[in-house]
Amino acid sequence: MSAPPAAAEDLFLSVDGARLRFRDEGRGPAVILLHGWTLDLEMWDPQVRALRDTFRLIRFDRRGHGLSDGTCSASRDGADLAALCNHLGLTRVALIAMSQGVRGALRFACAAPAQVGALILDGPPALEAASDPDMPLETYAALVRNQGVGAFRREWARHALMALRTGNPEARALLAAMLERYQGSDLRHGAPRGDLAAAPVGLAAPVGLEALSAPALVLSGEHDLPRRRQAARRLATRLADAELAVIPGAGHLPNLDRPEAYSKLCRAFLTRHCIPRATS
Repeated sequence: MSAPPAAAEDLFLSVDGARLRFRDEGRGPAVILLHGWTLDLEMWDPQVRALRDTFRLIRFDRRGHGLSDGTCSASRDGADLAALCNHLGLTRVALIAMSQGVRGALRFACAAPAQVGALILDGPPALEAASDPDMPLETYAALVRNQGVGAFRREWARHALMALRTGNPEARALLAAMLERYQGSDLRHGAPRGDLAAAPVGLAAPVGLEALSAPALVLSGEHDLPRRRQAARRLATRLADAELAVIPGAGHLPNLDRPEAYSKLCRAFLTRHCIPRATS
């Protein structure tokens, strides 16, 4: 990783009981980036640095993460995303979402299919599952209640889904700082809900997953957990226009493990689908 981007201005938007932090950088077609559980908008620093010359990159801390307050909830992520688009006057966007952030991206896409020009879906969970066997959430909730969020952070930092393959000290420091900002509001409130629940996607929306026409890139790290790689393949078969990609040498956090390869893949896909071609 090269030097981090110059510090961008933190902006805030109040949405239905939560104050959400977001950043808005670059020029070009609008791309909104959604992070995963216990992370925040700063996970996308490498991609902002690589892509802001061509795209307008908007990223926000999902409620209950980073510097946003409220309790994280997958059922609210899509609505928060819609509120952010309305606030910024965005009528057409591409979405890059990773892990649990994929749920919010797909909820938004199903609710407003004409507003979404392209989707990049990274390391998705099994959307149809009632729980994720790779994430012992009840155990984590009990750990927070009995020993505090610090004990949870230490335990979660050792989980395979948080493991970095890269030895880059800046990537490791970035990941540690994000985890330190996570306050565990969802785990403190008892049984995991919202972001941690496998709520169905798009049931009350104008279209379901199979009817989404936006081109999609579904990607995984080569060394992500087997169930996550399987979920990515299954999601790609459900979408009408999807392609699969694998980031070599990366785990569940490929944008940090292999930032150059990840950003190059995103640039190529977004350029193909979001930048108008010149006509002779």
